[in-house]
Amino acid sequence: MNTPESITSLPERPDDERRRRVINYSIAMAIRVVCVLLCVFVRGWWLVLPVLGAVVLPYVAVVLANVETRRSGAVSIPGQFALDSRDSFLGNGSDEAAR
Repeated sequence: MNTPESITSLPERPDDERRRRVINYSIAMAIRVVCVLLCVFVRGWWLVLPVLGAVVLPYVAVVLANVETRRSGAVSIPGQFALDSRDSFLGNGSDEAAR
C-alpha cells in the first residue's frame, strides 16, 4: 500500500543546501581572517592560539562545508510503483506468459 510522504522527510532543496554551505564556509573564513590579524597584535605564548586557528580552520571549514545533511526516510519518485515479491523480471524460468 502506498503511504504518503511527509513534508518533513523530504531532503533540503539543492539551492538551499548550497546557500547554507556557502554561508557556513564564509563565516569560518571570516574567523580565520580575524585569527590572521590577531597574529600581528598578539605576543608571547598567546600567539599559538590565533596561529592554530589560522592553520586548522581552513581544513575544518572545507570538511564542514562538504558534509551532506540527509534526513531519514526514503523519497520516492512521484508515480513510482513498488514491485511485489512475486513479480519477476529476471527471467528465471518461471515465465508463465511463454507457455
